[in-house]
Amino acid sequence: MKHFIFLTVCGIGLLALLSACGPSVTAIKPQQTVTISKTFQSQVSPVPTTPTYMCGAWSSDNAPGGYATIRIYAKLAKVLAGVPRATAIATVHFQTGDVQLDQQESDNGGYVTFSLPLQGRQPGGVPATVDVTFTNFPGGTLKCTPAFFTPR
Repeated sequence: MKHFIFLTVCGIGLLALLSACGPSVTAIKPQQTVTISKTFQSQVSPVPTTPTYMCGAWSSDNAPGGYATIRIYAKLAKVLAGVPRATAIATVHFQTGDVQLDQQESDNGGYVTFSLPLQGRQPGGVPATVDVTFTNFPGGTLKCTPAFFTPR
């Protein structure tokens, strides 16, 4: 029993010594105060203006079969209204080379549609892009954001 009491007292003393050796806690340093001057907003860049003419292109199927026929659509707009009778050409960028599609004229809504038979010209899992460029309209020439597709 004396042995048990002795070991208990020694154990408590050892724990007290070990806890005294632990890391010390320091107070958190205050962060610097941020001040925004009244001239802050005058330093902001102006919002860019929307261009008068815009166009974009997209495919009817972003993951067609390798031998499918897809459609490539594009739209030319002036302040959101379609631009009719503009000439559009499309160039498909396959891995093995480029193919130009038949020239189209935009309808009253500013849309054109190109038919694209893939004929196995693009390997599966390899993306292809299509550039569409509009000409013959008051804005001159405009290259659209490209359409894309990746055959399965």
